[in-house]
Amino acid sequence: MSKINTVLEEKMLPLAAKLGQNKVLIAIRDGITLGMPLIIIGSLFLILNSFPVASWTGWLQETGLNVYLDKGTSSSFGLMGMIAAFGIASSLAQQYKVDGMSAGAIAMSSFLIVTPTIFSGDEAPLEGIQIGYMGSKGLFVAIILGLISSWIFQWFINRDIQIKLPDTVPPAVARSFSALIPGAVIISLWTIVYGVTDSFGIGNIHDAIMKLIGGPLGLLGGSLVGTMIVVFFNSLFWFIGIHGGNVVNSIFSPIWLMNTDENRLAFQADPHAALPHIVTGPFMDNFVYIGGGGATLGLVIVIAIIAIKKKASIISRTMAPLTLTPGIFNINEPAMFGLPVVLNLKLLIPFILAPVFNVIIAYLSISSGLVQGTVGISIPWTMPPIISGFLATGGHVSGAVLQIVCILVDILIYLPFYRSVENQNIKDEQGLI
Repeated sequence: MSKINTVLEEKMLPLAAKLGQNKVLIAIRDGITLGMPLIIIGSLFLILNSFPVASWTGWLQETGLNVYLDKGTSSSFGLMGMIAAFGIASSLAQQYKVDGMSAGAIAMSSFLIVTPTIFSGDEAPLEGIQIGYMGSKGLFVAIILGLISSWIFQWFINRDIQIKLPDTVPPAVARSFSALIPGAVIISLWTIVYGVTDSFGIGNIHDAIMKLIGGPLGLLGGSLVGTMIVVFFNSLFWFIGIHGGNVVNSIFSPIWLMNTDENRLAFQADPHAALPHIVTGPFMDNFVYIGGGGATLGLVIVIAIIAIKKKASIISRTMAPLTLTPGIFNINEPAMFGLPVVLNLKLLIPFILAPVFNVIIAYLSISSGLVQGTVGISIPWTMPPIISGFLATGGHVSGAVLQIVCILVDILIYLPFYRSVENQNIKDEQGLI
């Protein structure tokens, strides 16, 4: 046990710390998080438009309100790519101690430049952009473009290659002039990229990058085995005290977010059609990480059950109310650091097994048709289980039932291991008396 602990502390902890502080991963995480309010708001419109009551949906169609609700969804949820380009560039620029707002605005302009335009074909043609590229289809371009644009921006500013105005000029005006030179270079660069891909018939950069990067990452982040591997590393990072979501999810959340949006589009087109993806953001949040990283809702329920006994340890009686209530809302820091779970080798095995079993159970249940898949509705991560499963599957009771099954399995996984911890707690307390 001591050897394992030494390996975790000396090998994994420094690696995880470096990954957690990586500027690129932080920028991707912050950029995608910036769009979360729009995603959740768009999901609310989707819930209203597809609530599983025939009389309600029929009334929406008769009155034409369903068209406006669809518009609300597409114009919020459907802008995640463009918003991410701004957020990623802004976050990376701020980490380099330069103006994040200017970097984000330039990146968003560049995003629109590389996005192909469409024309009406009339005598007075109208120019437009396919909204699909503004959303999930443009997410990979947003990440790459945002990172490159922001790095170029900070390179110019930090080397003082900028237009400087006197100190008497208002700061906002001074910053806008400082952004002129790097902005002109960045926008010119992406204009050349668009011109080359368009002139030589390469196709648009969105589809090219999706095939190049999206395919391999999609296989890892969208398959059963790949998701199990992702969950394993998420738990491992959490176990050594590093926020697993900040490290692992920064890499795979774009995949899950794109899968979520593709499911949304398919569900909007035909609520009864098969959904293209099983593994999505709501799948991970609501059926895998129940209670937080490590699926610790099962653990805190076990602690609460054991704490009821008269001979329960003082630690269990103290931690039960402190961990159960937050755990119901998927907040597991009290258990992670108060119990603790972090670096507690007696809980390492269930901490890894519980979410892995959740992946297997949920994936097979949805793929077999026993449970409705996630329909593209993003639920706030603090939504309690059973309610969140019902909403994530578009109002299907099967989603809530699946969560109950996963929680029961998690309880059975954690129970024997926490009993061992409890026995040791009682021995330690008796030794102090």
